Amino acid sequence: MSNKKRLNSYEDLPLVLDVADIQQIMGISRASAYELVHTPGFPAFRSGRLIKVSKTAFFEWMAKGSETVPGSDKKA
Repeated sequence: MSNKKRLNSYEDLPLVLDVADIQQIMGISRASAYELVHTPGFPAFRSGRLIKVSKTAFFEWMAKGSETVPGSDKKA
């Protein structure tokens, strides 16, 4: 995905994301995106040399992660 393309909605995303897409969606560096896709439990798979992530699996992973963030249930 070109970094120049502005993503305005979930529907704008391709069905299969690559590391650059993850980087852009999360607003993280390239190095952080590669570290993330190599994290145990992250829903990435390889297609030859390329690392890919199902859009649905990625957003399910994010939703699941938001439920388990330490301290996220504490009130300020």
